[in-house]
Amino acid sequence: MSLRFYNSLTNKIEEFKPVKPGEVSIYVCGPTVYNYIHIGNARPVVFYDVVRRYLKFCGYNVKFASNITDIDDKIIKKAAESHKSEKEIATFYEEAYFNDVKRLNSLLPDYIPHATSYIGDMINFIADLIAKGYAYEIDGNVYFRISKIADYGLLSNQAQEALVEGARVEVAEAKENPLDFTLWKKTEEGIKWDSPFGQGRPGWHTECVVMNHKLFGPQIDIHGGGMDLKFPHHENEIAQCEAMYNTHLANYFLHVGRVDLKGVKMSKSLGNYIFVKDFDTPRKIMVLRMILAFSPYRANINYQDDLFKQYETIYDKWQRAYKQAYYLLAANDLLANNLDEKIIADFKGYMDADFNVQNVQTMLDELIKNCNLALRQNDLGRLATLLNTFKVISDTFGLDYYLTPLTEDLKTSYLAWQAARKAKDFAKADSYRQELVAKGIL
Repeated sequence: MSLRFYNSLTNKIEEFKPVKPGEVSIYVCGPTVYNYIHIGNARPVVFYDVVRRYLKFCGYNVKFASNITDIDDKIIKKAAESHKSEKEIATFYEEAYFNDVKRLNSLLPDYIPHATSYIGDMINFIADLIAKGYAYEIDGNVYFRISKIADYGLLSNQAQEALVEGARVEVAEAKENPLDFTLWKKTEEGIKWDSPFGQGRPGWHTECVVMNHKLFGPQIDIHGGGMDLKFPHHENEIAQCEAMYNTHLANYFLHVGRVDLKGVKMSKSLGNYIFVKDFDTPRKIMVLRMILAFSPYRANINYQDDLFKQYETIYDKWQRAYKQAYYLLAANDLLANNLDEKIIADFKGYMDADFNVQNVQTMLDELIKNCNLALRQNDLGRLATLLNTFKVISDTFGLDYYLTPLTEDLKTSYLAWQAARKAKDFAKADSYRQELVAKGIL
């Protein structure tokens, strides 16, 4: 079975066929860096990291890009309130963002384009759209003419009339169509650049198109982001690519659901959110990763304390069993590289079926039970195979069990503890055990 997943562009599950055999290009919309990220913002960070890791597991050469929007009205407002420059605000929160990414054990992108590094390219892009008749200028603002795009609304699967009613669009009476979106924004506030249209800054929807094209060319394999980006952001990216390159930007659009807090949409503007930085221990951050990684990706997550406790129990069980088996095998030089091929085949079958992560979670739970059984039966050969299989799948999900490295001194103490237990020298065994507990081995 080959990988199949839901393509938002066609509204159906399709077989994944990359543009270039063996290679995959992925572009995921990154953050606007004006505040710390909350756990809803973290969901795409974790989900697309799992997708990327799985594609690598399948043997693909993956090139992954995620941008930084380092100029935006929210950044300008924050800078004014803080009496700092936009660059200072953007730099601070970008560093905070990547600190959270690392703590979540997500891989850093191969490419991290910054909007402010491509301003000249964006100005040229907008000028070309005007020349081609796809954009028009009004009093220093430039708008995209969506009437020129026959299938506008393709991604959001709605007619233009419905989009007008449901959209939050800029108020500009002179616009030809309420859905015509800003390519260049005339502004007197905050940082701005000179252009043939006057001083201003580029629109958000143009930034990703230009950076995407500069990195990968006119057509990529997968474009990702949250469900809330389908319209207007991704819809407007597609429109610009159709106008300029006669493509839909990506062959596959992959969207992930949001995170609600106790049944209410999580939003910085509403003030109901939990920052990722508030998960202040390795254990807590890994429990959060499990929640985000093992929830069906197209469904919303209703985050609440009971959900955290549920996954906290699972994580503790997995870590405890993994730790016990790992140190036993490592101390006795019995760690293995072989895999249970049947389990791996089942794992691939689940992931290839539109990323069926819930079945993978059940599989990992069963694997841990079988590890404990092999341990009780003293079948260390079987235990080594099962444990390595568990590790490979866990690694694909970016799970970390935070084991202390087993140094030669600790290995000696561990073996001495085992020998003392076997000889029923309980006083000596307890002494070694206290040492191993203090070092995090037991």
